[in-house]
Amino acid sequence: MPEERPTMPPVRLRTDAELARDALAAPLLARAVRLARWAERGKPVASGGALPEGQLLEATELLELAGDEDGQLYAAQAWQLAVDTGLVEIEEPAGADGADADGDGDADGGGDADGDGDGGEGAAEDEFSAVATSGEELRLITEGGPRDILDIWLDGFETVLADAAAPDLSDIAAQISESGELDLDALDWNPEEEAEFLDGVLGNLYLLTALDEEAATAPVPLPALAASMIVPEDMDEPTDDILEEVSEAMVRLDDQFRLLAPTGLVEYQPVDEALIEEVDGEGRIQEPETAQDLEDEDVSRYGMVRLTALGVYAVRARMIEAGIDAPAVGDLADKGADILLDALPGHPGPAVQAEAEQWLARRTPEEAARELLAAARGDDEAAPLRRLTCQQTLSLAGPEAEPALREVLDDRHLGGLARVWLAENGVTGVPEPSEEMVFWLTVDTLAAQLASEGDSAELRDLVRGLVDQSGSFFDSAWRVDHPATAEVLEAMGRLHPDKKAAKEARKAAFKARSRA
Repeated sequence: MPEERPTMPPVRLRTDAELARDALAAPLLARAVRLARWAERGKPVASGGALPEGQLLEATELLELAGDEDGQLYAAQAWQLAVDTGLVEIEEPAGADGADADGDGDADGGGDADGDGDGGEGAAEDEFSAVATSGEELRLITEGGPRDILDIWLDGFETVLADAAAPDLSDIAAQISESGELDLDALDWNPEEEAEFLDGVLGNLYLLTALDEEAATAPVPLPALAASMIVPEDMDEPTDDILEEVSEAMVRLDDQFRLLAPTGLVEYQPVDEALIEEVDGEGRIQEPETAQDLEDEDVSRYGMVRLTALGVYAVRARMIEAGIDAPAVGDLADKGADILLDALPGHPGPAVQAEAEQWLARRTPEEAARELLAAARGDDEAAPLRRLTCQQTLSLAGPEAEPALREVLDDRHLGGLARVWLAENGVTGVPEPSEEMVFWLTVDTLAAQLASEGDSAELRDLVRGLVDQSGSFFDSAWRVDHPATAEVLEAMGRLHPDKKAAKEARKAAFKARSRA
């Protein structure tokens, strides 16, 4: 049998147009686009596309970053992104030195390649051996559609993510042996493990967004995020070694999120520099002495991060590429009602209504109701939960669905839920249900709740309310011709707080099994 694919909860995505606007507004891509336009007429650069010092200074000023301490670094990162994504193309010289690589009459970029009169400096310093021009991708930025822009942004994000998972250049330099070879063992860096760790962190942020959209609007403290990756689930109190690992991970994540934030993937508040200290040549984050030190007003000093809508889009794209089933709300809109009713119980709360609304929007209320009711029939184990989901979905349908509900009033499986819908929508002239139908619907509803939530507090309250309303409930319930009758009565015996009622429920369950 084929291996089952991992499945994530569905997420709600913004439209491609909204995401494309977010991508263009992200600082890194916005700067890369400006530099690509700056290079449109050709810029002499070093082999491989690196900007020599003079050109880097000019790029920094163009981006209005000259007054920033890290301005040249940001400009260099934006230029590299432009090159990596094809916004800028590099034309290496053909033939021997002195060839006219860019076709403008200047050998090796030594003349005034960009028409600004600075060509002499490049020739004197012999810095320029290639020419940068704007690439085809720049045209797509202005003339292409939202999907073209998102593809360019994703390409850039992938290169930055790879850089974020790479070791610090200063660490690499320190580990290069006298022979010029890199000692990977001394570097203590496993590229696959580092990439997996960062993917896992982003996956946790994604999962939080999928499970609780409201909670995801608040940033996650970096200590909690690092601990989620390192502290074992069954560990009540982290050991000193585990806490040290968490601290080291926080330092790494702080560097990585600082690098990723300009892409628009995350919103990040960095760790307070005053908390970072050097221990044996490695960065450590000072641990709070007590839990009191991590109160809400202080926790932000340890770093706060949130996945943006663009980040949700990017992480989902990576998951799908890795073979993970990562659905989006709306994926079921063109599927059959049977698929919808099977899938919705596994959706987080807000996604259930959003998915159902999009499914209903593709059909008239009457068509949708008929399709849902047909899919809800059955005596299989999953049928009660299908019917409960059908009832919840139908609550979003308009009054035009009434004819379809009236058609099933005499149906053994559907007559009860049809009457509930009609009553909730104020429809008059509906015949009263038989006692048999009332009890059948009660058992069916309890079976659905058991399948959905197990022995929950809500189900406990429902059980108590049913028994309190009808002192003779168990005298009739065991006779209900429903496949889940005995299971439901056993659950009522577990859940009812009154010992006498619980005993009656167990006796009724025994009768139901004997009758079956």
